[in-house]
Amino acid sequence: MKHFLISITILFFSSLGYAQIQSKPNIIIMMTDDQGYGDIGAHGNPYLKTPQIESIGTQGLEMTHFFSYPNCSASRASLLTGRYPYRTGVTAVTQVDHFMNTSEVTIAEILSDNGYRTGIFGKWHLGDNTPMRPIDQGFQETLVHRGGGIGQAAGPAGNTYFNPILEHNGTSKKYEGYCDDIFTEATLDFISLKSDKPFFAYLATNLPHFPLQVPNSRAEPYRQIGLHEDNALTYGMIDNIDYNVGRVLNKLKELGIENNTIVVFLSDNGPRHRRTKNDSYPGRWVANLRGTKTSVYDAGIRVPFYVQWPGKIDPKKQTSQMGAIIDLMPTLLDAINVDKPKGIHIDGKSLLPLWIKGDSDNIENRDFFVQMHYGPTPFKYMHFAVRTSKYKLVSPHDFPHGIVHQPTDFTLNHVLKNLELYNVENDPSERINIAKENPEIVEAMLERYEIWFDEVSEERDSKGIQRIHLGTKKQPKVNLSRFDWGGPRVISRFDYGGPRVVEDNQLGFWRVKTEAGSYKITIHLPEINTDAITHVRYNDLHLKAPVKKSQNQVVFENVILPKGKGNFHVFIRNKRLPIGPLFVDVKRVLLIN
Repeated sequence: MKHFLISITILFFSSLGYAQIQSKPNIIIMMTDDQGYGDIGAHGNPYLKTPQIESIGTQGLEMTHFFSYPNCSASRASLLTGRYPYRTGVTAVTQVDHFMNTSEVTIAEILSDNGYRTGIFGKWHLGDNTPMRPIDQGFQETLVHRGGGIGQAAGPAGNTYFNPILEHNGTSKKYEGYCDDIFTEATLDFISLKSDKPFFAYLATNLPHFPLQVPNSRAEPYRQIGLHEDNALTYGMIDNIDYNVGRVLNKLKELGIENNTIVVFLSDNGPRHRRTKNDSYPGRWVANLRGTKTSVYDAGIRVPFYVQWPGKIDPKKQTSQMGAIIDLMPTLLDAINVDKPKGIHIDGKSLLPLWIKGDSDNIENRDFFVQMHYGPTPFKYMHFAVRTSKYKLVSPHDFPHGIVHQPTDFTLNHVLKNLELYNVENDPSERINIAKENPEIVEAMLERYEIWFDEVSEERDSKGIQRIHLGTKKQPKVNLSRFDWGGPRVISRFDYGGPRVVEDNQLGFWRVKTEAGSYKITIHLPEINTDAITHVRYNDLHLKAPVKKSQNQVVFENVILPKGKGNFHVFIRNKRLPIGPLFVDVKRVLLIN
């Protein structure tokens, strides 16, 4: 009997100890890619049913006015840091504009330091090479695709949503199945691991982002009701998302951890419901909001948002209080009683009082600032919005990707004379411009924007563009792609909407930092129709090699690179104006001390 009591006591204290360790809640963030506010059944969509997504709101809270940034990378940087993306180095989505400075402290790093297991599954889009990868920024388990999307220039070439090549903890590997299912399976495996640590799982699916690829069984029901093919494919992708959200929620119940897990669902930006700025997919439901992805009108930045935390957040709650993506990190740190990082300006506010008690005092009368352009240099006044719960000041632009040069004073004066103001409480579709009737509101909001712009852009400028590191022990072999190069010819490819052809602006360079060593440099060439010369230039180094017509690869062995920083140039010259490679593999063979 005595031994039995001792055993029971040991078992009791063992269980108590595990419960105490697990007292901090698990966290799951599920973020979709280009799913608009109207891409939810409960938001009036006449075709979509999204019961699993909506069930998070049934078990918890829906924020009907939650705002993100109008493009992928900016939103992801904000989510992870609680800071405006301009502070972090992120301005757009490709070619150095998406590089988040590694001095940024992410929520994954903070949670790792506080005893959490951390994992990301899906889309990262903040840099593919060290020191910018998710495994460099606090995530212990990673399964992601490269670049901004599967099939993009980041490679690998020919990758699709089916049986894709993905990056598992920094190593490329081919997987069988559909990408969204693969990422979900990896998430389920991660949260199912037996551990005395709480977990943070970031399931960042790449759906329903272009290209529109989905199993036919998902799209066919929408074809049968007569929808445009692009909508049928998009809605099929969202149907797949909803199915996998249900799998995650069911796994929490199966594991008995539903009540100790915070679940957040949101999208990174609004829908790409136009093929061009002047063309919409017939029948795409956008909840009567104006704009599209990349727009600072509300269709570009207002996104679905649901959160559940059983026992803490009452079920079936809904609020129209304005929340923003910069709020997620401080809110979640508040929820687990962990301090925000010291010495870092956090722009977001904790939404926890609103979620738990309905208290919105700390977020009343706030501004949320948005700006969207292309290229690494922001320009004041160009394509921005300032949003409060009541008013929204807008500087619209039909082609934000074309904002790549400093506008003239003539242009800026025209922009400032044509700012738009909307009472978004009464006019959520942003149709009635009240700027002329309310010049004092316009002036006050514009001045707040100017102060914000100067502050965030000056912080970014002081750090400069993050460099790719070559030759590190963490990543001895680096793959350089067109997705990550920069330079004036790269920027000019989006110049103000002029005619473009495939051959335009086919050259950039990579900003790098090198460790001294011997390297093997493998250059993957585009189609070459004549004999040419391949060049590699880095600081004082200049290598050349002949290229035969139709040759697809050039290799330089035993290349000595010094320790230093510079621009890494690789180009092919068969005409006076050179072109760039498809990819460059830079592998450190020997480290030189």
